[in-house]
Amino acid sequence: MNPFVTPEWLAARIDDPNTVILDATLPPVGVTPPVDTRARYLAQHLPGAVFFDIDALSDHASPYPHMLPTPEAFAQSMSTLGISDTSTIVIYEQQGVFSAPRARWMLRTFGAENVYLLDGDLQAWTAAGLPIGSGPVERTPATFPAKLDPSAVQSLPQLKQSIANHQQILDARSAGRFTGTAPEPRAGLSSGHMPGATSVPFTELVENGHLKTAAEIRDLFAAKHVDLQQPITTTCGSGVTAAVIALGLEIAGATQISLYDGSWAEYAQQADSIIEK
Repeated sequence: MNPFVTPEWLAARIDDPNTVILDATLPPVGVTPPVDTRARYLAQHLPGAVFFDIDALSDHASPYPHMLPTPEAFAQSMSTLGISDTSTIVIYEQQGVFSAPRARWMLRTFGAENVYLLDGDLQAWTAAGLPIGSGPVERTPATFPAKLDPSAVQSLPQLKQSIANHQQILDARSAGRFTGTAPEPRAGLSSGHMPGATSVPFTELVENGHLKTAAEIRDLFAAKHVDLQQPITTTCGSGVTAAVIALGLEIAGATQISLYDGSWAEYAQQADSIIEK
């Protein structure tokens, strides 16, 4: 399916009680002072939109950021937010393309089927002359029977097996962090990359606040010698922008896509991990 919907498409369905709109904006890592994306949501959001807090919805029992919670915990959170597995879900973010694909990946990995991204950000909505809301939004609790799709996510042991098998691993971090010439934004982590990984900075898939066209993305992957017919694992700093690469792969036609959830935050902390520069 086409993962994107236009502002006009969404505006025509915004009063449908089965349509759920989510603001899934995460603050960028390493920015001082931190960006308060929840406060920005409260000040201005799409009418009826609920704030999908990726940090709050992650597994806080894990020492690594943004890890998937248990299906039971996710089901409870979605039910509280008024999201059912049969809802038509449209996700956007306040600016650019960064964290909304992660929210979509989480929902689809736990069984939601009708999950879309707004083509463009909040600015695309306002540029279309469409109305804006503000303040908190609460929906009636719903039922979300979460069931994990194990093929969508890789653990550390699976990732190391992928490395050993010379399978394709695409790294969404910046080129400097990949090569080891730029520091990691999280203290105490060495930069560099996994053996055999290919650098695909997620920003290369984005242009003017939109994901590039399918043809442009296919050309990008072809230039990096990515075989879309073979298994591909995506990774990044903490599993967020790896979802941007996974989305690009989906649009380009790849079907065997998994995301390494622990990403560099987990991998670089392991004493036996090989880090190349």
